[in-house]
Amino acid sequence: MEVALWGFVVLLVLIIVIRVPIAFAMGAVGFFGFAILQGLEFGNLFSFRWTGTLTMAAVRLIETAQDYNLSVIPLFILMGNLITRSGMSQELYNASYAFFGHRKGGLSMATVVACGGFSAICGSSLATSATMAKVAMPPMRKFGYSDELATASIAAGGTLGILIPPSVILVVYGLLTETSIRELFAAGFIPGLIGILFYLLAVRYVVWRNPAAGPRGEQMNWSQRLQALKGVWSILLLFTLVMGGIYAGIFTPTEAAGIGTGGAFVIALWRRSLSWSLLFSLLTDTGRTTAMLFAVLIGALIFSTFISRTGMPEMLLDYVSGLNVAPMVIIFAILGIYILLGMVFESLSMLLLTVPVFFPLVHSLGFDMVWFGIVVVVVTEISLITPPVGMNVFVLSAVMKDIKASTIFKGVTPFWAMDILRLLLITLVAQLSLFLPSLLYR
Repeated sequence: MEVALWGFVVLLVLIIVIRVPIAFAMGAVGFFGFAILQGLEFGNLFSFRWTGTLTMAAVRLIETAQDYNLSVIPLFILMGNLITRSGMSQELYNASYAFFGHRKGGLSMATVVACGGFSAICGSSLATSATMAKVAMPPMRKFGYSDELATASIAAGGTLGILIPPSVILVVYGLLTETSIRELFAAGFIPGLIGILFYLLAVRYVVWRNPAAGPRGEQMNWSQRLQALKGVWSILLLFTLVMGGIYAGIFTPTEAAGIGTGGAFVIALWRRSLSWSLLFSLLTDTGRTTAMLFAVLIGALIFSTFISRTGMPEMLLDYVSGLNVAPMVIIFAILGIYILLGMVFESLSMLLLTVPVFFPLVHSLGFDMVWFGIVVVVVTEISLITPPVGMNVFVLSAVMKDIKASTIFKGVTPFWAMDILRLLLITLVAQLSLFLPSLLYR
């Protein structure tokens, strides 16, 4: 237990103080920590057993590289990149604007709905925020929206990208915990819709407090609305093909990722939005992002092996069992830790750092791990828009250089407050997450 605690201390120093990339920090602490444990098992702290340690690291590296299920990650990333470059985000926004634009705060509502739709075929929060900033910000400025509300609706809407399937974060969680990815995808659908609804309520609250923050836009008639809907047929078709196939059990998530990427490629060709140079750029960007995720995942697996070898999960369970408190109290304590960590770590790093510790404990308490996965992703979403390390906020600040990060952080306050309410609701009412998986697969 002491070795594990020292490992966490060294890890935090490497990440926060020395600024070592989390992939290398987790890998190094896990590797040398495992070597120290090998020495302790033979009665000598300084007698490192490199053969066993090198074997452990090599096995983790090779198994991760050869894992067929992990091919879903580059495929979904490439699908999202193809969609981003095909102009679909603009059509999503136009369709949302046709139905919501005439209301107070309607353009912000349209932005949230468009972000939700874009998330359903992109799977990345940062990509959703960066793309929708270019699409939604100009019309909101045209109608005089406050920078706080305009940017907050983009930043908050972008967080939906890691929950609404297909989600790379859900895939990573599923692989780390050996939980069914298709059940996780099904479980994320209703909480994602609840997230959209709660964000719409946040917009309504802001314009109720300050009507000048979100003036009405132009009202469209039904023929114009139907015309706008025609522009999103390709998105609906792609989402139905990918997620419908998974939900119906026609193909696996990995097969769905391949089919979705092929469909996105055909749509991009049909729209004539691809060139050889752009295609090369998309492939290299996909390769770069995939390599980064794989490096972090391998480091996390090595660190997880070290933590398991220390016996920390079992000791933590024994300690919790001795507290004589309700299991749900433990869950709320874990959520509190996640919220605090979210102020320092970005979403993927936080997930990879904590899941190896909390997963065995939560599983032993009898909770459904699909439900816990959705709860973890929802609380991780909150970290994307909370100071001081809200990644979506800094992405927007980089895209719109004339708006300060402090302005965006101030604007997102009602949105992460609604996220807290959604987190409580999903935590206390597990069926909101488990209804679809139970209906489809159990």
